[in-house]
Amino acid sequence: MNIAFTKMHGLGNDFIVIEALDHRFNATPEQIRQLADRHFGIGFDQLLLVEPPTSEDMDFSYRIFNADGNEVEQCGNGARCFARFVYDRGLTEKTEIRVGTLSGIIIPRLLDDGRVCVDMGVPEFEPEKIPFISDQRESSYRLALENDEIEIGAVSMGNPHAVQLVSDVDLAPVSQTGPEIEHHQRFPHRVNAGYMQVLDRQAIRLRVWERGSGETLACGTGACAAVVIGIDQGRLDSPVEVSLRGGTLEVEWSGQGESVFMTGPAEYVYEGSYEMEKL
Repeated sequence: MNIAFTKMHGLGNDFIVIEALDHRFNATPEQIRQLADRHFGIGFDQLLLVEPPTSEDMDFSYRIFNADGNEVEQCGNGARCFARFVYDRGLTEKTEIRVGTLSGIIIPRLLDDGRVCVDMGVPEFEPEKIPFISDQRESSYRLALENDEIEIGAVSMGNPHAVQLVSDVDLAPVSQTGPEIEHHQRFPHRVNAGYMQVLDRQAIRLRVWERGSGETLACGTGACAAVVIGIDQGRLDSPVEVSLRGGTLEVEWSGQGESVFMTGPAEYVYEGSYEMEKL
């Protein structure tokens, strides 16, 4: 089967977008891993599927697969690319779109300057809903690693995040401790590991080891998680400029019970097709 795809990125966090409104896209985890291979496949951090809505309060459904072939709940940079794709392809005339994900409805809004603002929903701090193994909710937790003990904040932005404060993100041991945090036994569904450097009360630098993809140039939900944890711990004030290796996002959060808003670019790279029989 020949599949048509669009390569896109949000600050270097790259995707292939596949429109599956009138047909099913069925690929095994092994096939997705091969598609994601940057030497023998197309290469991407996540695969994004545009599917029909599953309820009347949605415009589309949105499915996300990490490079390791596993389906995940949410992807913030992908949400911006999703919105840009469906609007530019004439699949909708709306500039504010209700999109169903595994973790609920998100609402991307296309701005006049070409950026996309996404209502990412209300962050979840309760451990059992992240999920994270803890007797009670705390603003920070001690997490024992093989050769160290670190302090993290834990939150779900539709997917689980563990964020730690570092003095310099350039020196942070992302590739060393990221995999260990991702697979830590206290996170039963694995976790995205964020490394946050606070520059001032409205600016941070951030690197993220993404669950199932490794370190990416940018992580939208990771940026939201870092800002939310920073505000919750009294370190930051909204809005916050988040500098990632691929560029900058703006994140706003007015506090407990309120939605997080993330604004940033969505860019095209190229169009292509791939013969699934090659896999």
